[in-house]
Amino acid sequence: MKPQDIVFIIVFLMLLWKRRDSWFTIAGLILLGLAIPLYASWTFFTAQRFVIYGAVLLTVSIIMQLQKKDKVQ
Repeated sequence: MKPQDIVFIIVFLMLLWKRRDSWFTIAGLILLGLAIPLYASWTFFTAQRFVIYGAVLLTVSIIMQLQKKDKVQ
């Protein structure tokens, strides 16, 4: 397990504990933004991980928003 995996798991669990969908969205977009310079510098493994982590965070954000929408109606 790489250090970025451990940091992602810790951040992901903290975000799940807070249950704020906007924080998931912001964290996902930050990770996608950090992946761009890594691809430019040919650091593909870490950049690919950041893209995967960003996609996971954005997916969880969408799921949380859909659940919240169902509860309002």
